[in-house]
Amino acid sequence: MRLITLALAALLLLIQYPLWLGKGGWLAVADLESQLAGSRARTEQLKARNAKLDSEVRDLKDGTEAVEERARYELGMIKQNEIFVQVLRKDEKPAVMMTPPPPPREPKNAKGGKAQKPPED
Repeated sequence: MRLITLALAALLLLIQYPLWLGKGGWLAVADLESQLAGSRARTEQLKARNAKLDSEVRDLKDGTEAVEERARYELGMIKQNEIFVQVLRKDEKPAVMMTPPPPPREPKNAKGGKAQKPPED
């Protein structure tokens, strides 16, 4: 009787081995499920990034606001007759302007190039 009990216990262990450690066992399935969860999370991140890029491409193709915003912030450009005011922190350096400054205005009384003197008495 003891021999039969040992044989049945050995068979039970042999049957359990593939269930736990085999190719389709519970440990392999748990590992694959964790990999799947990681892949799904990465896919969601990439979908969000793609949607953002798609929106940006549509804005650049259709509207002028996105192009103007990029020109202002990345290239430092301003519109004609617009005043540029830059507020800096103590440790910040001024931005480099890509647009040339407007030419200086001529004085109102300088029509012929020389200022007129008042007549002497």
